[in-house]
Amino acid sequence: MTINSASEALELLRSLKAPARLITHVTLVGEAGQELADGLSDLEVPFDRQFVEIGIALHDAGKITHPEELDHPGNHHEPAGQALLLDNGVDPGLARCCLSHARFNSMPVSFEELLVAAADKLWKGKREEVLELRIIDEAASRMQSDRWSLFTDIDSLFEKVATNGSRRLAQSS
Repeated sequence: MTINSASEALELLRSLKAPARLITHVTLVGEAGQELADGLSDLEVPFDRQFVEIGIALHDAGKITHPEELDHPGNHHEPAGQALLLDNGVDPGLARCCLSHARFNSMPVSFEELLVAAADKLWKGKREEVLELRIIDEAASRMQSDRWSLFTDIDSLFEKVATNGSRRLAQSS
């Protein structure tokens, strides 16, 4: 199955009987991801925006089979989401976002997967220093630059996205 947009990814989740709260969650994470992607595009950082948008929409698909993890901590949804998406013909790279959004420190991940993980943190106003520095370093590498030439701009971007976290959290319940 080819998914070409976040809206197609959301349609897949709905067809798999995703709870409304999950759709709301991935939509709000998508909003943060859009702000992040817009800012990186403005800085002319090259990345696969389509992958990021679709990855964000699909990253918590496993909460369809583990709805308790919508309200309580847990990681059973991560491998379950990957399996669910693979069973439904989703590209393995996109299905992997179910794992990588939470395991970015313990597995090799692409720049785009790091952006999915960052959106999943920033949507609620949470800053994650290790993740953010990896993004800055990879952006610098892609632009053949050094960390410090991009640090202030990208750090400010993270802060801008995080600033709307309390508003998005209020919308999530």
